[in-house]
Amino acid sequence: QVQLMESGGGLVQPGGSLRLSCAASESRINPRGWYRQAPGKERELVARITSGGITDYADSVKGRFTISRDNAKNAVYLQMNSLKPDDTAVYYCNALKQRYFEVWGQGTLVTVSS
Repeated sequence: QVQLMESGGGLVQPGGSLRLSCAASESRINPRGWYRQAPGKERELVARITSGGITDYADSVKGRFTISRDNAKNAVYLQMNSLKPDDTAVYYCNALKQRYFEVWGQGTLVTVSS
């Protein structure tokens, strides 16, 4: 059984929007953020959020992306607006299991192109 269910990726034109979702399969796994990796580039932090709602963003996405969480659903979301071609990457949900063990989603592809 997959531990993290990711959705929302796809093809969008520059300036468009997408909303990514990440839900955990069990209560012991708690999503906390999103990373991305483009071809030929290092994996980088996009956004993260604590259980208390404190957020952190990469400089390149500040003002355009918004991360949120729903504790009742044990899920995190990434609203991506004003998308640019440089945002094209595979986006990975990141989570903690039983506080100390790191868990990664399989990745969802976001392509920003005309």
